[in-house]
Amino acid sequence: MQQLGTDAFLRIESVVKDFGDFRAVDNVSLEVARGEIFALLGSSGCGKSTLLRLLAGFEAPTAGRIVLDGQDLAGQPPYARPVNMMFQSYALFPHLTVWENIAFGLRRDRLPRAKIAQRVEEMLQLTQLGRFAQRKPHQLSGGQQQRVALARSLAKRPRLLLLDEPLGALDKKLREQTQLELVNILKSVGVTCVMVTHDQEEAMTMASRIAVMSEGRLLQVGPPADVYETPGTRFVADFIGNVNLMDGRITVDEPDRVVVECADVTHHIGHGITGYAGMPVTVALRPEKISIGAAPPSGTQGFNQVQGRVAALSYFGSFTLYHLQLASGAVLKVNVENEDRHAEGPAVGELVWAHWRPTAQVVLTQ
Repeated sequence: MQQLGTDAFLRIESVVKDFGDFRAVDNVSLEVARGEIFALLGSSGCGKSTLLRLLAGFEAPTAGRIVLDGQDLAGQPPYARPVNMMFQSYALFPHLTVWENIAFGLRRDRLPRAKIAQRVEEMLQLTQLGRFAQRKPHQLSGGQQQRVALARSLAKRPRLLLLDEPLGALDKKLREQTQLELVNILKSVGVTCVMVTHDQEEAMTMASRIAVMSEGRLLQVGPPADVYETPGTRFVADFIGNVNLMDGRITVDEPDRVVVECADVTHHIGHGITGYAGMPVTVALRPEKISIGAAPPSGTQGFNQVQGRVAALSYFGSFTLYHLQLASGAVLKVNVENEDRHAEGPAVGELVWAHWRPTAQVVLTQ
């Protein structure tokens, strides 16, 4: 459980949500700072969308508390909360113009007409939609519809903005382009944001911190770089990015190093883990931290190196992903940056040596 402080803007305290015999959210505690963009990341069914619905007030927790800026939200219906939610489908009204869609919630709140016009114009300018104000949603691109939905969500000036798969309806290229646009808009407004996504690249690009969820629990919370470089569990290591996972046993554990014997390789890792000889562990090694060559590296005493045969390779433009088949039959994935145009690397069937530094691996005990 994350240690909670006293100055968090949003506090989720030991929240549980049961649907009959099924526990969708299992004793989640979390804090989000004012103005932070926070991402809940996990696969389908992990509980992240249920947690978002609890924040919005569409569901009530079975146990626990949700506190926003010092105010307990228990019993408050969605319309009474200073919270707004943007859905993946955008839920735009097809018969209304962009201007009218943005104004809809403000009219429901019976704001003065001049105030509504002022707020809508601010949102149009913020999202760069001014010249599309009189268009209907079907006359807009997917990215433009996404910005209309965002403008409508921000028009009521919520203290907490909830985004449910905000870019899920966009194609890959447009999604990548829109990620930074969305972050810039949210930061310029200064709104606190909790977003739900199953797209790890989206979470790592947009959020200042991410929480990886599985089976209703938070497995790890932290800045994207920390979660990627130092995963706390095998699940997190495997879920975030590409990784090689090798099971083995500790043979040496000192304060400054640990040696792990695996089926194909002996790992020398440049830090201790407070384990014991014979302890079963998993070594996580990212493909981009591995180098390959025709000969084994010198001066390694046989550590952190293994020979394999190129079983397959995939060219991705900026890098090539090699699959090396090792003596045990296991496959080691290696990313090689394509720094030179038309550079020729190892071909399928060739024997190569893979090697890496003692700072490249992470030892996982769970």
